[in-house]
Amino acid sequence: MPGIIPKSKAKGTDICAMIGYTYIIRSDLGCFMKTSDLNKGSDISIFSLHPSCQNGDHYIGGDDDYFYVIKGNSYRRVKDLMTDHEAKVLSLHPNCRGGDHYLSSCGYFFIFYQAIGICRITKDLNQDTDAVEYDLPPDCRNGLYYWGRFCFLKPASEWGIEFCCPRLSNLPFFSMSFIPPGDHSVHPDVVNFLPGGLALNRGPAFGKWENIKNVTNTSNTTMTYNNKINKKVGYNKEKMTQITHNWKIGASVTSETGDLAKLIAKVQFTFSTEYGGSHVNTDSESWNEATEVEEQLSFELKPNESVYLWQFKLGIGEDPVLFCRDLKIAKDPNPPTEVPLRPAQS
Repeated sequence: MPGIIPKSKAKGTDICAMIGYTYIIRSDLGCFMKTSDLNKGSDISIFSLHPSCQNGDHYIGGDDDYFYVIKGNSYRRVKDLMTDHEAKVLSLHPNCRGGDHYLSSCGYFFIFYQAIGICRITKDLNQDTDAVEYDLPPDCRNGLYYWGRFCFLKPASEWGIEFCCPRLSNLPFFSMSFIPPGDHSVHPDVVNFLPGGLALNRGPAFGKWENIKNVTNTSNTTMTYNNKINKKVGYNKEKMTQITHNWKIGASVTSETGDLAKLIAKVQFTFSTEYGGSHVNTDSESWNEATEVEEQLSFELKPNESVYLWQFKLGIGEDPVLFCRDLKIAKDPNPPTEVPLRPAQS
């Protein structure tokens, strides 16, 4: 089963929360999702992410109604991730650096060091005021993302994608929460926005050669085939836009990304197969809506010789998504084995 890409492998991606809302940050898409309920998929809105707030190492939703974007050894405190309103940059105290996950609750910041199982609690990321450290319970150390009052996204299982909100009596403030304790499923509309989530809902990406035409010379003399063929090239928009039907997408997102579903699919193809991708770069292909195009072909065929015309296409689950431009003419009736696209950068 494909999995959600963990925060450690997806720079600029994170989940954070403020009272009443959870935010999923996707710098690779240039936007973020806001929802009032991950389980029900309620009130989903998509907003553009201000350039100054993109590519952070960590994102925190503070109880002071500010977002904190950590990048390297400093952090940016902003009122609005879309406008960068009231931005202020401060240095991160040396004792507060290098955490795997950060969150905020009841006026404190919590820094998780997963490998050693430690949670550092401080009132101020700049001054490290009133800092103390606690042990993290072993069953709370394998989360992919952490947010709010110690909610964390669990790795994919036979039950799909779930998040857990445990009761932690040994950590201050985590004995209370607005979310009932235990495991909760994540709504499919939310899963689609998580990195790798599209493959969990629709199936993993695939790339394959499709035989679109065969030509055989049945005569006893060499013949020249000189003809036009029709092929479909471009993006299968109808199949992909279904994933955004229940999202309220801001005008700024539409103007900057065009078709957000297309961008999500394009990014999904770059992921490794471990996360339901094909690990290919499709920048050289046409992402305009798929249309029929003509191509003139000319080649010679010897007596009783056959050739096979192949076109490469990419899809997700059972649905073709992108019909690539190039054709391959081969004498072998079996599909070609090479991938005609450049590998995606790791």
